[in-house]
This record gives sequence, C-alpha cells and structure tokens, in this order.
Amino acid sequence: MKGLFVIRHLLIIVVSGFHVLSLQAQTETVYSQKEIIYGRKDGMALTMLMLSPTGEKNGKAIISLVSGGWYTQEEWIPYYTKNAETFLKRGYTVFLVMPSGRPVFTIPDGIADAKRSVRFIRYHAADYQIDPNHIGITGASSGGQLSLAVATDDDKPDPDSKDPVNRVSGRVQAVACFYPPSDFLHWGNLEVDPKNKFVLDQADVYSAFEFKEWDPKHKNFVLVTDQNKIVGIYKAISPIYQISSDDPPILIAHGTMDVVVPFTQSEKFIEKLKKSNIPCDLLVKKGGGHGGWNDEVTYEKSFADWFDKYLK
Repeated sequence: MKGLFVIRHLLIIVVSGFHVLSLQAQTETVYSQKEIIYGRKDGMALTMLMLSPTGEKNGKAIISLVSGGWYTQEEWIPYYTKNAETFLKRGYTVFLVMPSGRPVFTIPDGIADAKRSVRFIRYHAADYQIDPNHIGITGASSGGQLSLAVATDDDKPDPDSKDPVNRVSGRVQAVACFYPPSDFLHWGNLEVDPKNKFVLDQADVYSAFEFKEWDPKHKNFVLVTDQNKIVGIYKAISPIYQISSDDPPILIAHGTMDVVVPFTQSEKFIEKLKKSNIPCDLLVKKGGGHGGWNDEVTYEKSFADWFDKYLK
C-alpha cells in the first residue's frame, strides 16, 4: 500500500519478558509509506514497511527490526513509526522489518529473516533510491539481538542461488540498538544450564528457544532434544561468539538495573568489540531497567548521530 499519512496517536505497548516497552506518545508525523514483501516462508509473506522522508533524502537506509520477545505484532507499527521519526527527519529511508517469531518460529528463523531483509533491500537499492553500501540496522531487546546477529554474521552470499537476492551481501555498515541479549551461554555472571532454560519461563519467551531440525525420514521438523546440539545453537545465536575484526561499528544503550537482560551482557560485548578494534560505544542509563526510560528520544538522537558518522 502507498500513501501519505498523518498519524496522531496515544499508544501504550507492554509485552512481558523480552518486550516492546511502555511508551506514551503524542505526535504528528508526515511520511510516505509503502508495504513490501521481502520474502516468503511456508506460504506466508514476510513484510516490511518503507518509510520515506518527504523532505530531502540522504540516500541512506536504516532497518528497524519490529521484534519484542522474538515476537512481532502489527499493532506495534505506530510505536516503531514514532521511533523512526528522528531518522526520517535526517533524511534516512527507514524500513520497518517484521521477522517471523514465536510461538511458531524460533530465534534462528528470526535471524535468517533479518539477514534476508538486508539482502533484499540492497538488491532493490536503486528502486528505493538508496546507496546499497550505506545500510544501518537498529532494534530493541530481541530486535537488538537480531541486529547484532546480522552485524556479526560472516556474510556468505550464495553465488549459485536461483534467487538473485541471495547472491548479494547481507552486511550492514553500522548498528545502534537498545539492551540486546548477546550471550545465551552466560546470563549475567552465571553459566547457563540449557536443561533449565535459564530465565526463559520467567521471561515468557520459552517457545523462541524450542529449536527444531529437519527429519528427512518423515519430512517434517522435530524438536531438538540433544543437549549438545542445544548448546551449539545457543552459541550460534549469541552474537558475542561471532565477533570478528571486520564487523561494523556498534553502539549499544543499556540500563544498569535491567532485570530482564543483565547490563553485563552489553558490558562484555563492548569489551570484546574493543579487543577486536571495532568502533563501538556503550550508552549507560544509570538506574534504567528494560526500557520505560521516558527519554528514549535522547538516545535515538545519539543513534542518529552514530549513523551519521558511520554511514558517510
């Protein structure tokens, strides 16, 4: 769908555990909106919204992952549109990408979808009037984890794929995100026991970790129960173990009193980035929990500054 929209809203969104955080906002935003199908999965369309600034465009793109608790709801779109306002005002084209998630799909599925969205946008860069070499990504909580997973991916396009989208790079050039979980093998200062699913029951995201694998005999997906395999998947979806020296600049904002995703997750992640000489920074919200800061706009301006600096 296309059109010019004026939105006025009063919105409160709360999702338990890893979540999209409470926000009350009244705003008036004018932008051009286009709904796009960036892929298909099991007969379902993977969609995103392209928000184009009505003023001067800078020819650069920011992907905003619509994900809370590895779950996506269409009702969240006004919230993410509001958050995109800072980027739109600076001329960025913003893509609100909706990855698949629980309870049907798990974290590896969401990561694959996020990567797919980058490739799709890059492949169609000329259509969207953006530079394919200037794409940033952002998200909060699980959206932050997916952002970091994309950023630290080894990026292996398939030159022989029948789908031309899969032949292009899935790399992003900069990242800025809020309170992302980044290490599922160590939660806080504790080593994780996968049998206990650590905080998953408490955080209400259990189904995001119900990993499945293909059974060639019965031609269906079955639950992974082997503990060694589960630990291997935990490591594979933990961005901290995927860091390499060619990763893009990364900015993280995190609260010191976050009881959902421990602050130490981001501290250790940034420390490892520094050891790899990757441009990075940690914005510390003293006393901040898992969102609900009431001054997110200030941090979003810092995110925009980060993208301005590294998406030159």
